Amino acid sequence: MLFGEEHVRRYQETDGREGHDWEKGTTILLLTTTGRKSGKEYTTPLIYRKHGDAYVVVASKGGAPAHPEWYLNLQANPRVKVQVLGDKFEADARTATPEERRELWPFMVEVWPDYEEYQKQTDRQIPVVLLERR
Repeated sequence: MLFGEEHVRRYQETDGREGHDWEKGTTILLLTTTGRKSGKEYTTPLIYRKHGDAYVVVASKGGAPAHPEWYLNLQANPRVKVQVLGDKFEADARTATPEERRELWPFMVEVWPDYEEYQKQTDRQIPVVLLERR
């Protein structure tokens, strides 16, 4: 199973032939954010689902008490880069509205039921993020 930096490298080298299809039937995209302090680019592999024209990801960090770094980065700079298989594009990232989250949370839990457990482990509401192609 690919994970972390090795996952990113293999995904990029193979246009997602290695790394797109992941555990339990999920699919992975690569999200590149700009560090809010460093200004450096950081690429993170994330489970996604397509919803209309947007790509949906979840800022779960396994139920940790703090948001993941990539989420904090996109809050500071919502212009991101996305790779889905060989398709590389710029996108605007935004947190789902409460109405959207009511629809999208179960949509994402359907493919990764562990999100429900992660939410029980933390007091923060785990954000659902939409990535909209520019």
